[in-house]
Amino acid sequence: MKKILLAFTAVLLIALSCIPFVACSEIDGGTEVVIDMMGREVAVTPGSYSKVVCIGAGALRMYSYIGDAENLAGVEDIDNETAEGRPVMFDNVARPYQIAWKETLDTLPSCGKGGPQAQAAEAEKILACNPDIIVSEYEDVDKANALSETVGVPVIVVKYGSAGVFDENVAKSLTLLGKVFGKDEKAATLNSFIASEKAAIEEKVKDVVVAEQKKVYICGLGNWGTTDELQTAQNYAPFNISNINNIVTDLSKDGIQGIEIEKFLDLAPDMDIMIVDAAAVKNIKPKYQADPTMFDTCKAWNDGEVYLQLAYNAYYTNLEIALINTWFNAKVVYPDLFEDINIETKANEILKAFLGKEMYNDVKAKMFSFGGYQKIENPAAFFSS
Repeated sequence: MKKILLAFTAVLLIALSCIPFVACSEIDGGTEVVIDMMGREVAVTPGSYSKVVCIGAGALRMYSYIGDAENLAGVEDIDNETAEGRPVMFDNVARPYQIAWKETLDTLPSCGKGGPQAQAAEAEKILACNPDIIVSEYEDVDKANALSETVGVPVIVVKYGSAGVFDENVAKSLTLLGKVFGKDEKAATLNSFIASEKAAIEEKVKDVVVAEQKKVYICGLGNWGTTDELQTAQNYAPFNISNINNIVTDLSKDGIQGIEIEKFLDLAPDMDIMIVDAAAVKNIKPKYQADPTMFDTCKAWNDGEVYLQLAYNAYYTNLEIALINTWFNAKVVYPDLFEDINIETKANEILKAFLGKEMYNDVKAKMFSFGGYQKIENPAAFFSS
């Protein structure tokens, strides 16, 4: 029946002109047409889905902000800690959605292996879960269409973006999921919350003259476990929003990237503050243990101005962590302007807004959170242990 409906609606879609990301035509029985993040026109029945499968890096996370755990029909092995042969690279890494939904995720059948090394839809496993809709983060129109035809249910593609939690793709994806799952108000509330948090930070730093401020180096950005002190960015959204003076300004392109050791050493004497993403710690430690002189010329290291932020990227972007990081970065650089902000209280507020739970203690308890947000009082001891 679902395949017949999809075939029928495909003919009607040719004549439709839609507003992006908003249902624009009711077909029958409450069925509407939405535009997903790949520009695909998809027939859905908002609020009717009770057997959901999420595939691809970040798809389940995005769904967790809007949907209900009890409506999941299957889960990728990477998010089920009881699955045999599962990818384990994110074990002991904080992924708030996985912490919040662990009891449910560990009981679900497999809809695929998942993980960075298995980024392909596994149609047979998905079919075995008998879903009535699929949320995908595989950004490929042809593959999404083929999967929809194979399984016989709508496939909705969501999307993140280079600006993380502040990217317009995130806001549009949340709005899209709100429409599909009958959670428009929840999506609007979360998008409003993100916007208000951004505005609150910008208001506090509105009078800051960036060029007159301390020079800050952010490192450890990028994919979990593959990054180190050389991985940085010159156009880093949290710094831009917080009016932070990023010491990295003259790279040939924007975005997260590695710099040469010579470039790092050139910048090191002028680094007033270094902020390390926790994703890099496990790689920096053995390098430092092999060469304890590697930070000898770094001003921030010698002045005791090294700070740890939570890993924002683990099986794609932890959006709530990215937002907390922005507050933490701002508080580190402008302690007087943000003296009223307790980072643990703020973390719980943000986690609750995204996932309905105050769970910072669970997040920082993960082994690879290394104790959570902090000033690293003794960098030499921290990285040599």
